This record gives sequence, structure tokens and C-alpha cells, in this order.
Amino acid sequence: MKLLVGLGNPGSDYAMTRHNMGFQAVDAIVHRFSLSGWKKDCKGVIAKGEIEGEKVVALKPHTFMNLSGESVLAAMSFFKIKPEDVIVFHDELALPVGKVKVKVGGSAAGHNGIKNIDSHIGPDYMRVRIGVDQDRSIDTADYVLGVPSKEDQQVLTEVVDKIAENVPLLFKGDENTFMNRLAR
Repeated sequence: MKLLVGLGNPGSDYAMTRHNMGFQAVDAIVHRFSLSGWKKDCKGVIAKGEIEGEKVVALKPHTFMNLSGESVLAAMSFFKIKPEDVIVFHDELALPVGKVKVKVGGSAAGHNGIKNIDSHIGPDYMRVRIGVDQDRSIDTADYVLGVPSKEDQQVLTEVVDKIAENVPLLFKGDENTFMNRLAR
């Protein structure tokens, strides 16, 4: 079983912000593969189902970004999922808008949601980093909690759709093909 975690902040005030790219990616996956409807559980909301024969649980933590690890750990414990079967989707300031990179382990690079997950389960899980770029003239918190321009949002919507389309490649350990298919 795979645990697909989208990072973001709950509530309509945050729905379309850069920091909620993880929520948007997981929403696209749930929609594309007709997983169950969202229900409250594991300090967030979950949807369950199968993607190309692989059982999956999608999770959107409702602990707010800085405490995401609590929800991830709760879901891992309940569903008996190991860190190597966890895939976390999140925004990444160090990448241009729409660029996607996949990695396992490594530094949290200042991302508080990733830092908190690391503190709860360790760093050995897959991360799908979705580029939102960074405007250094704006405070980082204000930037990530801001809404992308119309042009950037169009790019990001296309990217989350491509993530959903190609997510089965991640289950097979084929991160390179996944990233190539998402290359802009």
C-alpha cells in the first residue's frame, strides 16, 4: 500500500496558494483515479482506492503545514505503511514554476512541512517537489501563502494533471521517466 501525502493548509483561505500545491496534486490524483470521497481521519482527510493494481491512501493533513508529520505518522501507523511507501507532494521555492523533481531523503531545504515529517518518520520517503519559484523581494511566508499569477496558475494546473497521469511510474520506482514526462 502507498501513502500519497499532499502538503498544504486546510481552509478556503489557503486553497489556491503556492503552499497548497501538494493538496492540489493529491486532489488531481484522487479525481483522475476515482478514489473514494474524502473523509476525516488521521488528523486530516483521506481517500482510498487502487491505482493500476496498487492499493493507495491519499492524505491531506489538516494539522497545518508545520505539523504535517503528526498526520503522516497517524496514517502510517493506522495503515501499517513503511516510510519507503510514502510519497509526499509539496511546493518548492528552489525550482522554477512548474518544474518537478523527485528525490528520496536529503535536506528539508527550509520547508517546514518536510522538516516536521522528517522529525516524525525520518527522511527516507519519496518527495515530489513542485516548483513555485521564489520572489526574493517578498517575505517568504507571504510569498508561499500568496496566490500565483493567472499565468503561473495555468502552468501549475497543467503540472498537477500530468503528475496525476504519471503517478503510477512512481510506484514502479521509475522516477526518471516520471520527471521526463513532466519536463517543460
